[in-house]
Amino acid sequence: MKLNLLAIAIPALLVAAGANASIEVWNKDGNKVDFYGRVKAANNITDRAQKGQGDDTSARLGMSGQTQITDSVVGYGRWEYEADAGKDSHNEVRYAFAGLNFGDLGSFDYGRNDGVLKAITAYTDVLPQFGGDASNNTWNVLSSRTKAVATYRNNNFFGLSDDFSFALQYADNGDNSSLIHTDRINHQSREAYGANAQWRIFDTGLTAGAGYAQTTKKGTRHNTWAGGLKYENYDLYLGANYFQSKLKKADARWINGYTVRRDEKIRGFELVAQYGIDLEVGRLTPSLAYVQHKSKLDSKHFAKHNYVSGENSPIAKYVSLGATYDLNKNFSAIVEYKFNLLDDDDKGARLNSNSKRGKDKWKPGTKDVLGVGLIYQF
Repeated sequence: MKLNLLAIAIPALLVAAGANASIEVWNKDGNKVDFYGRVKAANNITDRAQKGQGDDTSARLGMSGQTQITDSVVGYGRWEYEADAGKDSHNEVRYAFAGLNFGDLGSFDYGRNDGVLKAITAYTDVLPQFGGDASNNTWNVLSSRTKAVATYRNNNFFGLSDDFSFALQYADNGDNSSLIHTDRINHQSREAYGANAQWRIFDTGLTAGAGYAQTTKKGTRHNTWAGGLKYENYDLYLGANYFQSKLKKADARWINGYTVRRDEKIRGFELVAQYGIDLEVGRLTPSLAYVQHKSKLDSKHFAKHNYVSGENSPIAKYVSLGATYDLNKNFSAIVEYKFNLLDDDDKGARLNSNSKRGKDKWKPGTKDVLGVGLIYQF
């Protein structure tokens, strides 16, 4: 029982980037504490001001711990902090949660943690510098980090199968910070709930996953579902996911004499392929990806003459070509070129613009971006 507990007690504690080379600082009498960290010195280069360009240097520090309470119960916790070092730098507590693991009965924790859909959207959040569009945004429910989440996880379906896992989650008044892109609509905090399930398909290397999350407040309903597939062995990694997010507003506003209700639907898919090549010194992993998210906005006008107007436009569309060169487990070099496929009049081009209206001539965010960087992690 103890070996089984130790094998599954903290499966989610060390999933963040930079947490794969942690330093064990304490291991005695059933208590264990690890520290891990990462310094990324990176820059995103483009020839026009748009969001995400420029310095992207940051540092992270985290700790995870566990304690053996009984033969069948393990307590655990995790904390992680990040400080950005760019021009518009800010600091953030990324994770802060604690919980109990009951072996085959599953685990329960509470605090600041990943939304339950992150487990699915993370299938394609593996690019050297960019990516994560399905995970870190304001249009998906419980797909990014958020505060006040209670999560139940079972990683072996009550001991019946190591290939099947699931999770249930409830967010109590989810994060509305302007710095953290998580589940918020018009900066309003709200309750949310969701679930996911994943199946490692026998010994094929394939994993299939799906999840659903929803939040409702004052008649406004926002829900997201996502599905994904990934294939992995030592050399080859393939990932794909698809999501659909709906925001339905029951309230109405008067615009130009008409009663208006604006409903939005966002659909997106992401594809990633990576292949690792062992070199005499280190390991090189080329990466290729395609990302496309599209927004459909319906504005229904009710007056003497009923009619429908709306918008159907990409909000993210690009091809990524890059590589990660791991000199060893602690030091890496990254390079990635994002071929931006957005047109000037696309919604995503407006969202990615960094021009200041009234001061600088507005320019859409349609330029390609080159990201380069060095990463030290322990």
